[in-house]
Order: sequence, then structure tokens, then C-alpha cells
Amino acid sequence: MEKSEAILHLFLLIITYMIVPSSSQRIPTTLEGPFQPVTRRFNPSLRRGSDDLPMDDSRLQKKVTSNFPEQISLALSTPNSMWVSWVTGDAQIGVNVTALDPTTARSEVWYGKESRKYSARKRGVSLVYSQLYPFEGLLNYTSGIIHHVRIDGLEQETKYYYKCGDSSLAALSEELMFETLPLPGSGKYPTRVAFVGDLGLTSNSTTTVDHIIKNDPSLLLLIGDLTYANQYLTTGGKGASCYTCEFPDSPTRETYQPRWDGWGRFMQPLTSRVPMMVIEGNHEIELQVANTTFLSYLTRFSVPSTESGSNTNLYYSFDAGGIHFVMLGAYVDYNQNGAQYAWLERDLKKVDRSRTPWLVATWHPPWYNSYSSHYQEFECMRLQMEALLYQYRVDIVFSGHVHAYERTNRVYNYLLDRCAPVYITIGDGGNIEKIEVDHADDPGKCPSAGANVPEFGNVCHMNFSFGPGKSQFCWDRQPEWSAYRESSFGHGILEVVNSTHALWTWHRNQDISKENSYGDQIYIVRQPELCAVGSKVGFTA
Repeated sequence: MEKSEAILHLFLLIITYMIVPSSSQRIPTTLEGPFQPVTRRFNPSLRRGSDDLPMDDSRLQKKVTSNFPEQISLALSTPNSMWVSWVTGDAQIGVNVTALDPTTARSEVWYGKESRKYSARKRGVSLVYSQLYPFEGLLNYTSGIIHHVRIDGLEQETKYYYKCGDSSLAALSEELMFETLPLPGSGKYPTRVAFVGDLGLTSNSTTTVDHIIKNDPSLLLLIGDLTYANQYLTTGGKGASCYTCEFPDSPTRETYQPRWDGWGRFMQPLTSRVPMMVIEGNHEIELQVANTTFLSYLTRFSVPSTESGSNTNLYYSFDAGGIHFVMLGAYVDYNQNGAQYAWLERDLKKVDRSRTPWLVATWHPPWYNSYSSHYQEFECMRLQMEALLYQYRVDIVFSGHVHAYERTNRVYNYLLDRCAPVYITIGDGGNIEKIEVDHADDPGKCPSAGANVPEFGNVCHMNFSFGPGKSQFCWDRQPEWSAYRESSFGHGILEVVNSTHALWTWHRNQDISKENSYGDQIYIVRQPELCAVGSKVGFTA
């Protein structure tokens, strides 16, 4: 390390000690890394998984009459605008279904800064979608009317009260409330950003959501695999933890679309007051007639794709205070000659780190994963995109897909690097497919090179050319880039303190009733002077 770098490193450590609260157990920082790898094994006193909630569970049942809004959710649009989405009408499922006419219901939001005094009204769009199968015996589905309204003119850090629905039918929702976030360039950040992946709709999922609500986030990011509606036959019944095991004779990967409606109702107490930003996972593919995919995901959610210059809801970006978030699609072309890569490069070039110092990226399947499940599954995506993210100094990457928790040391191209991102796998939301417990470096647990084939893209599995894994597909020990891993359900909270320090806390479900208890906690520290955008600085530790 150069002398100037050593002085800067010492200075940042001193600043960190001033910021970090004094306690009997001091919170570590990434400046102290790279850390020796730590594994916390699955607690056998806990269950690895649980069944989905049944559709007759009160939290999944429809509680309003046909014309009234339900499944209400918020999403960020621009720093001074918000998307409000909801569903009206009755979905249909059967051999022959007739789509509702979306023009029969208006899409309105009334909103203002005082309760029951709505100074602004906005109109939006309404639409429906159908999930259709060209196979005898399979049931088809058509949705209720899905509404999206963009409300604007919002002031920062302000409470707004709103109703949504159709005033011409006297069918407005009860009054709801949300609070806007700080503006980019204000030097302020969302108080708490919650992250969770692979949520599903089991009893474990309900604990996760209850825990998130208890932690009172101002923003929620769902990193793919939302409802697991494709763990069912079209006739419903009981979902499977392993679809192909339970339904080997199914002519296609079926889905039971009413699970989407139940999930929307279940999430409404949280998502009607806290903006929810989503990105697709493999369970949202949902192939149907004419090779159509992702239709439920694309129809049900509004995201700022147009606002961020993207041509699709499958990838986009947005600002939340002093954080710029990039939401990437792993199940759409990610190659360097494709539209998503070109968009990403344009988006990263436009990021002003004086306005949004923090740069956070998310996509569903992790690149750095030491569990056996999905090991090296998306190497092709990493090889195409990693250098660009490193060039623009992405600070943190969040992924799901693997149903467990893992946090890395700063790593680039499998080498420890002070200027690389911290990668966090947070796919432990609680879904029906159960928690992952096997590591690729455990004896006998290294997957074969032919396993873990991605549902999109090519296979780029490789043997390592350096380190303890040299000439091998798997290491014989926990890789040095893997700082901490644990097999438990949970979620994470990011609290940005200032332009260089952010507190990351992973909360395990089993700790929900405990005060000040967590599974993993660390201050992630940026070093913008050392790791300037586009610079060649960075070193293997």
C-alpha cells in the first residue's frame, strides 16, 4: 500500500470510530477487512421450511366488494412522484374465461398533506392480463382490473394522505398514508431500506414480513421470486417444494395465478404505506401460450422504467435520497452487445456521486455464491457485466435465488479488492422451497459441472486457475471472498449514515422477539478518494 493510501486508510478508521456507537460489542467495518471466512451452520432445532398459507387464510382472502380497491401498493417514480397501484373486480379461473373490460373502471388517486383534505387528484391507466395454456385439462386465468396512477408534485420528507379507486362508482378506498423520501443532492438518505428475496407465502414468509414491519423501513426492495405461484398446478390445491418431483407429468410449468392475488392482499398492510421496488426472478417467468413470459409481473407492478430511460420493466433504476439503485434483469439479454448493457452503461455514466454518493445494484441470481445450490449458475452474466460495475464503483450488490444468507468481502473477478463491491445474498425470505444448507466446499457437496443450468442464458462454468481451488470447480474450504454465511430465514436493513458509511444488519426470523439481536452486522465504508470512478486503483489483499 502506498504511503498516501495508508494515511487515508488510517483517517477513515478514525472517522469510523467516531461514528460507530460505543458498546460492549463494537460493530466491525469493511475497512478492517478482508475478514477470515465464517460459517454458521443451520440450527437443527429450526424447520428448514413450511407449507404455503392456504387460500382460505384470512390474510389472503378478498375483504372488499367487487368495485372497491384491494392489493394496494406504492412504488417510487421520480424523487417527487409516486406510483399507486391496486386491483378491482373479480379474477376468473376455468377452462373458458372472459377478460374484464378495463375501461369500465376509472383509475383515480386523491391525495394531500392533511387527512381528509385532498388538494390534488390524478387519473391513470387500467388493464387486465390472462394466463392461458394450450393443453387439455389445464385451467386458464384472467385477472381483475389492475390500476396504475402516477401522482406528482410531492415534497420531500412529507406525509401524504390518499385514497384510490373510482369516485363515479362511490368506490374509493379507505384513507391511507405514506411519507416521501429525501431528495437526491440533499445530503440525506432513507432512514431504513429493507431488502428481502425469494419471499413466497409460507408461515416463514409471514414471520419475515412481520419482522420487516417491526423494523419500520421507509423503502422495501424485493429481489425476485415473489409469490411462487408456479409451484402449483393450474387447479390449485397444495403447492410443492419441488415442482418436478411432485408433478412429473405436467405438460408445462403450470401456475396458479390466484396466489398472486392472495400475495397482494397479504402484502397490502406494508406496501400501501411503504414504496416497494421489485425485480423479476426465475419464478416470475411463467411461460404461457405463444411463448409469452413474465406477464403477471409486467402487468401487476409499476416501476420507473420509462423514467430511467429503460424500454422494459425487466430492468430500470431510481434514486432514493443519496442512493442510486440499479435493478438489473438476469432473465433478459445481458450480453455486452445487447440493449440492457447499453442502457446500464448510459445509466451509470449519468450518476452524479455528489448527489447520490451511494451506488447499489440488485439482480436475482448471485454471482458470488458458495452454496451448492445455484453454484456458478450465472457466470455468463458476471463475465459480461462485472467489469462495468467495477469501473463505476458500485458499492453494494444484493441478490436472492439462493435460499440462505451470505456476505462477501470486497471482491472482483474472485480476487479480494478494496475498491470492489460487497456482495450480499438475501434469498432467505421464507418460500416453500426451503432453506439451503449445503456448501459447495463441503465434502461431497460440490455440484457437477453439468448441474445448475440457468433458466436463461448460456452455461459458463469454470475451474479456478488460482488459490486453494486451482484446477478445481469448487474450493476445498470456504472461499476467501466469502466473509460470512448462515442458513436461516430473514431479511436485511441498510441504514446509510452519510456519504461514506452505511450500517448493514441482517435480521434472522428466530430473533423477531429479541431486542437488539441480529445475525450479521457491519458498517460498509466507501473510500471515494482511493477508489475514484474509472481509476485503476484497487488491489488484491
